Amino acid sequence: MTTMQLNAELLRNMSIIAEDENLLRRATKYLRKLVAEKHEDPTLISKEEFFASLDRGEEEYRQGKTHRINSKEELNHFLNSL
Repeated sequence: MTTMQLNAELLRNMSIIAEDENLLRRATKYLRKLVAEKHEDPTLISKEEFFASLDRGEEEYRQGKTHRINSKEELNHFLNSL
């Protein structure tokens, strides 16, 4: 189904729902949930979390808990070992 067809179907159904206040409330509540789900991004972190992660990385570097990769071959070897 194309986007235009989906939009047409949505508008047809909304015209039916708009005549019933109870259905309209339920549809609005559900649409709010859909919009909220779309805006949630699990990859987003706060500024504080980002800088804390950098601090942890620097501390691990100071403690020698990091891997130094100097070439493409070393990178491939490391990735293949995971």
